[in-house]
Amino acid sequence: MRRVFTAAIAALTVTTAGTLVTGTPGQADARPGKSRSVAVSAAPKPGSPGLGDPYFPDYGNGGYDVDHYDVRLRYEPATDRLSGTTTILATATQDLSRFNLDFLLDVESVRVNGWTARFAREGVHELAVTAPRGITTGQALTIVVTYAGVPSETLVDGYSGWTRTSDGALAVNEPESAWWWFPSNDHPLDKATWDVSVSVPNGVEVISNGVQPRPPLAEAGNRMRWGWRSTKPGATYLAFLAIGQYDIVTDTAPNGQPVINAYSTTLGDRGPAARASIERTAEIVDWESGIFGPYPFEAQGGVAAPIDSLSFALETQTRPVYGPGFWRRGSNPYVVVHENAHQWFGDSVSVANWSNIWLNEGFASYAEWLWSEAQGEGTAQELFDFTYADYPADDEFWQVLPGNPGASAVFDGAVYDRGAMALHQLRLTVGDDAFFRILPAWTAEHRYGNGTIAQFQALAERISGVDLDPVFTTWLFTPGRPTPAAATRTTTAPAQPKSWSQIRAAHQLLAR
Repeated sequence: MRRVFTAAIAALTVTTAGTLVTGTPGQADARPGKSRSVAVSAAPKPGSPGLGDPYFPDYGNGGYDVDHYDVRLRYEPATDRLSGTTTILATATQDLSRFNLDFLLDVESVRVNGWTARFAREGVHELAVTAPRGITTGQALTIVVTYAGVPSETLVDGYSGWTRTSDGALAVNEPESAWWWFPSNDHPLDKATWDVSVSVPNGVEVISNGVQPRPPLAEAGNRMRWGWRSTKPGATYLAFLAIGQYDIVTDTAPNGQPVINAYSTTLGDRGPAARASIERTAEIVDWESGIFGPYPFEAQGGVAAPIDSLSFALETQTRPVYGPGFWRRGSNPYVVVHENAHQWFGDSVSVANWSNIWLNEGFASYAEWLWSEAQGEGTAQELFDFTYADYPADDEFWQVLPGNPGASAVFDGAVYDRGAMALHQLRLTVGDDAFFRILPAWTAEHRYGNGTIAQFQALAERISGVDLDPVFTTWLFTPGRPTPAAATRTTTAPAQPKSWSQIRAAHQLLAR
């Protein structure tokens, strides 16, 4: 997980959404993993420049649904200049007179089905494209955008989601990062597959999602072109780039999948701790598969980012990226457990809107408690007791609602810690047998799709046969410090579990 400048973006969207939204959002398509708008009249209309997310209403766009992104780039580490072409394969979900893309860099040209299209900037991050010919519902669209710019100097409210480093760059962020490197329909409701190809000078590595369909290819001018392919649908914020000096380690997981780990050569004495943690990825994914269901993607791995880069970690699909701070005190497998749990909770099953963030962060945090149990370093009950006692009743922590934290608190510590506590109370309420049937049932039912808290509660009630309104209302949607069930209430100060220091160290960087 990760947090960015969500407070600033929330303020920006409040002031711009009223002038940007010109289309009418349609109904949801029944196809898993997709949300398609449906035309409400025969007359062509602009696609809406936003999908109406309650926290970020101008994220994403209406009027079309993306199936695939082909991102072909050239990057110059010395100047941070990025140039290239993205080809978007999509389907119109209404008759369109124009549509929007989420993007920030300077655009040179746009073509739609081979025809030159007019385009203009709108709002904070919108590229409005006027169709050169009429677009009808169900029509296949091939949108080709050519562009260039310096992402680290392309700012929104003084901020860039692109991190320049001493040897390259990282495109890693949440809830938005695609804006700085490829045009997209930037909301988890519109998942797609993608190919990423990047030309860099010789001696520079490029890591992205998925698998390498071929080894890097030599190009003229002492350059090398790296290619990566993601074969399973993913949300745009989960696509990433890591460009710089990396040692790449490959292996095979117990399930036969490729494992690709990359370590920045700038980590110095933190490098061994990073390797001791990330090299456990295949082991951790194998263990998590036994609890959450089959691993949903085509590859595994992780990236240890440069020493001068990120202050967080992110569950980028198939290959989480970890900032250097996680290795400051030595190895920490708990952050690896957290980010790989997101491959199920957040990546395969994504939020239908950002107010449902508990479905991502609460579950990944509880996975750490389950790992602690499995490793004999503290039971989930012991971690619940200690976490609960760690926050006094008058702490502002208890005023943040994990089930609806607000746009400025999407990654607040309460979403993680109180979110994990909520899951433990659910487990105690329904019993272990039902609880450990609910988790894989959820990931199977919504695989490659989206979900809401209400849908999760309905599934949990269906499997357990228990009315769960009291648990969900109390632990997710009611301010104040809840009182645990009498059967689990402690009367003395709980002892600190052995795993606590590593979990706390990880959460100090994960939550903001």
